[in-house]
Amino acid sequence: MSTTTIIVLAIIVLVALWFILAYNGLITLTNRAKEAWSDIAVQMKRRYDLIPNLVETVKGYASHESSAFENVTKARAAAMGIPAEGSIADKMQAENQLSGALKTLFAVSEAYPDLKANQNFLQLQQELGDTEDKIQASRRFYNMTVMALNTKVQMFPSTLVASLFGFKQMDLFELSAADAAAAEPVKVQF
Repeated sequence: MSTTTIIVLAIIVLVALWFILAYNGLITLTNRAKEAWSDIAVQMKRRYDLIPNLVETVKGYASHESSAFENVTKARAAAMGIPAEGSIADKMQAENQLSGALKTLFAVSEAYPDLKANQNFLQLQQELGDTEDKIQASRRFYNMTVMALNTKVQMFPSTLVASLFGFKQMDLFELSAADAAAAEPVKVQF
């Protein structure tokens, strides 16, 4: 074999190796993003399971605050009603609305000293708070993974592999302009 043939073969092998590594990197990031979304879904399911218990506990103390309970119940039903194959944007919007409704419920609970001392309420509030923290951590991990995937899909030369095999950018989990109110502190007036 001539030196030129060896050099050409070495270049072909290096290009093929890079191609394989780029493809595998995109697969890894896509699977991590799917796993991160699954982690969010698991924590949201836990939240959905805790909410009815929390609402019933608070209802016992604050029966005249029915609008807060109705809002939480409606937001929970809306969030749970989005099918698994639904869009991430729809799920994000529903989850942001549920977070806002829960903030209102906790603000209402602040007006009832007996409720704040109730062990069932305290335990549910602690579990729901823990779940909210886990959801936030899962969202941050999801966004970090999606950002890495989106960057790789956009950057040259991995964009060549991404476009060849149909890798697409994914949506970040973020508050939309319509859900900006969920980021504001809740004000309760009696």
